[in-house]
Amino acid sequence: MSQNNVELLTKKFLEYIEIEKGRSLNTVSNYKRYLKKFFDYTQIQDVKDINQENVSDFRIYLNRQNNGKKGIENSTLSKKTQNYYLTALKMFLQFLSKRDIKSLASEKIELAKISQRELDLVSEKEFTKFLNADDTRISKQEQAKEKAIVELLYSTGLRVSELCNLNIDIDMSDNQFSVRGKGGKIRLVFLSQRAKDFLKKYLDLRNDKKDSLSEKYLNEALFVTNAGNRIYPRYVQRLIKKRSTIAGVSKKITPHTIRHFFATDLLKNGADIRSVQMLLGHSSISTTQVYTNVSDKYLKDIHQKFHKN
Repeated sequence: MSQNNVELLTKKFLEYIEIEKGRSLNTVSNYKRYLKKFFDYTQIQDVKDINQENVSDFRIYLNRQNNGKKGIENSTLSKKTQNYYLTALKMFLQFLSKRDIKSLASEKIELAKISQRELDLVSEKEFTKFLNADDTRISKQEQAKEKAIVELLYSTGLRVSELCNLNIDIDMSDNQFSVRGKGGKIRLVFLSQRAKDFLKKYLDLRNDKKDSLSEKYLNEALFVTNAGNRIYPRYVQRLIKKRSTIAGVSKKITPHTIRHFFATDLLKNGADIRSVQMLLGHSSISTTQVYTNVSDKYLKDIHQKFHKN
């Protein structure tokens, strides 16, 4: 089997990002899918044949793909989604370069420029309405759970996957706890009193205790579905979409919107970007800097509103 065999090297790359880089199995699965799409489209059998021309052809192909949204004609993949494929390919090429395997240089691939995220369009007033929304159609326990999920996301800046992986045995006595984030990195996150109160209310109402006198629960997960199973990202996404509808907010709110407001609130109130980077669990400060654009806009708006000249 050739050293540059695509199938073999892709397999080794996926093992590398799982073991050496500490990527989650979900990320590994996504990267496998992104690379498969590239190699299926280009029909490349040897990595030395990857060049700017076939990468450019692949980008055009991606840009013309329908995103599958029902009822929306000619709706193509967003630049952000296209960049997922390109990022996977860049990482694969970096992997090859480190092993002196001849192929296209990763820096030859530039990611697509994306416009400001939709979440930037959600105003503070709309976000506050979303936070205060209540679904009176569901049980008190469900209401408490939904409130606790939303407030915990906003208080801590957790990723939705991190939230779903929380167990009930986390120690919140000091209004803080440790969470395992991307790449298996541990970081400290902090609870607001409001989030802690909603969380306590939810736990008091949870009905899966082993017995009436026990403080132990049948499921170790912090948040569980009505069926008693651990919640999952799509569950949280649907919950947030429902609550934004109840609040009368037509703009899209996602778990990342909440994380975004967490970060911009810190920056607008004087937190330094390095501290925000640590709280978000970003490995690179450049990832955190996207939030400074919004806080800069906020300061500009304040200046225009209150500066008399």
